[in-house]
Formats: sequence, structure tokens, C-alpha cells
Amino acid sequence: MKAAYKNILVINLMHIGDLMLVTPVLRTLRSNYPKARLTLLADRKLGDLVAYNPHIDDCILLDKKGEDNHPLSFLHFVQKVRKHHFDLAVNLHRNERASALAAFSGASKIVGYSKPLFSFFFDRVLPNKKAVMHQIHSHFEVLEKTGLIDHIDDGGLEMELPPGAMERAKRIFAEHFPAGKKVIALNIGASWRTKRWLDGYFAEVADHFLRRDYGIAFFGGPMDTALVEACIEKMEEKASPHLHVFTGKLSLGELAGMLKQCVLFITTDSGPMHVGVAMRVPIVTMFGASPVPGFYPYDERDVLIKTPVGCHPCGKHDCPLPGEENMKCMKTMPPEVIIKYAEELLAKYETEAGHLPRAESYVCRVIDLQKEEG
Repeated sequence: MKAAYKNILVINLMHIGDLMLVTPVLRTLRSNYPKARLTLLADRKLGDLVAYNPHIDDCILLDKKGEDNHPLSFLHFVQKVRKHHFDLAVNLHRNERASALAAFSGASKIVGYSKPLFSFFFDRVLPNKKAVMHQIHSHFEVLEKTGLIDHIDDGGLEMELPPGAMERAKRIFAEHFPAGKKVIALNIGASWRTKRWLDGYFAEVADHFLRRDYGIAFFGGPMDTALVEACIEKMEEKASPHLHVFTGKLSLGELAGMLKQCVLFITTDSGPMHVGVAMRVPIVTMFGASPVPGFYPYDERDVLIKTPVGCHPCGKHDCPLPGEENMKCMKTMPPEVIIKYAEELLAKYETEAGHLPRAESYVCRVIDLQKEEG
């Protein structure tokens, strides 16, 4: 029988996708502790993703690279956390800063992932099994093995948009695309170079769908601007009035609102991919360096193309292979493969764009090119 915790802290200081993968945990904790006060501690710049989550009561935001990025400021932040008098802290981010925040949170019970230096302060430390199971399932295992929950309430990825974000997104969409235009979203950036599909391949895909009279919308953060520009330079249909670039121009809330209006999302393994899952837009994604079990798009409607190369998943940020072998994982997933499965999803779901119900299953379809070639 689980204890009756009344004041619960969940910590995750990772990037966009990692934070989105915590949302099923928030639903599950709320389902198990309906009367508890539930607080999430996250990176301030990602506040749009979680601040309005219906399953939490409060959101504490840490300015990782700003005002809280100093030893003295961090100590003040720890004191701020301790003033909440949490009786349970669940750490779902295994790095020094998150581990320290959990360890010194003052919570009566502390569980989750931890660096060895801080594990002494934890009541129970568990491994992150993202290499062998989905990251969400590893998080659920933390809750189960520490006796925190009686049941799992998995509603998939969830994101409640900040006030006004959807209205702004609709206005931006209408300013760029005519009414009724079916738009395909592209995200070509990723935190690792080894997660990025070739820009020339993306150019071929964009050209194909523009010729089929779809609109094309490029998304991504400011760091992706040069990648998008290089991609567009390789396009034959770059002058199309139905090609628009929103890279680096949207808040996370606006990005989510824009994706919700698209009929399909073709994307790398990236944070925006998981935002797209939460917005229930059908997805085609390509996995090279990433482990499929840990981070596949969490929706049965989505399609993941798995590279056929033997070194997958390397988990490396840069490909060590020389010459033509460099980035061969991405080179061996040609545009015609992505187009094939994109066409399949469009035929099945494009008329339901923006209105797809919650998935019944969260295991996406995996296309293993190694098996297909064999």
C-alpha cells in the first residue's frame, strides 16, 4: 500500500523531448494522489511546455543558463525549493544539477535517477533504462519499484498550450497559407549531428509535396536557421508561394499550435517531434544514432524509419566514420522511403488533421530497413 504523500516534487531539467516524456508521469501521479499538491521543476526556457499542464498545481522554473547558473544563485534556488517542504521528490533527470536539487530538496523521501555523488541522500536510486525500454516506461518503473503508485494512468504525451498561443498560431497560419491548404511540417534540426537527416533529402521531400499542391512549413529553433537555409538552397521549388519558414520565429506554445494545424510532420528524432506527438499530428521520423526502444514517437499512428546500418544505435553526437562512410546511417534512408510512408499517413489521416483522438496504443510502427533489404 502506497504512502499518502501530500506534497510531491517531480524534477526534470532536460531538453524539449525529455520534458514532454515526463507528462505521462504527471498524469499517473495525479491519478494516484488526487488530493496531493503536485509540483514540477523544469528549465525556465521550456515553461511553455508544462506550466499549464492540468495535472500539476505549480511549476518551479530554473534559469539553467541565466540567473541561476552560478553557485551562489543555485544555493538560493535550493533554499527556495526547500521552503515548499515536499514530502516526496522524484528525480527524472540523471545529471549533477538535477541530482543535487533532489538530494537537497529537503523532501522526506527522495527517489529516481542520480549521479553517484548525490545518491547517498536518496532513499532509492534506480537506473534509467532508456536504452532497452521507452523512456516513459523507465519513468513508470521508478514509480512502481519504489512503491509510489497502485496503477499507471498512461494518457500519452500531453501539452496544454499557454493562453493565447493557439489563437496566435491560427493567425500566423492564416497569414501564410490560404484557407483549406493542407500543410506538411518539416523539422530538420536535432541536438546531435548524427540525428539529422541530410538537408538534400529534406529538399527532395519538400519539392515532392509542393508539386502535389501541399503547403510546406519549416520549423525548428534559432540554432536550426542555417540548416534550413542550406536545405532550401537545394530545392527546385524554393520560389513556391506555399513554402514558408518559421524556424526560430515561434514560441514553443506557438510551435505546438502551428503543428496542430498541419496534416503531417516529417521530422528528425528531436524535441519538436515529441511536441508533434502531443498535438496528435501524424509523424514520419528517421532514426540513425538514436535507440529506437527509448525514444520512438509515442503514438501508434506514427512511423519510424530505422536505418539499416550495423552501427545503429551508436549514441554518438558526431559520426567517427571517414569519407563517404560518414553519416551513412542517414544516407541509407533515401527520400523515396520517407515519401512512401508519408503518403500512406496522408491517405489515412489528412482529412482528420487537428481533430485526431487520443491514440489507443502508444507503440509506433517501426520500419526496419535492414529487414526489408534482407
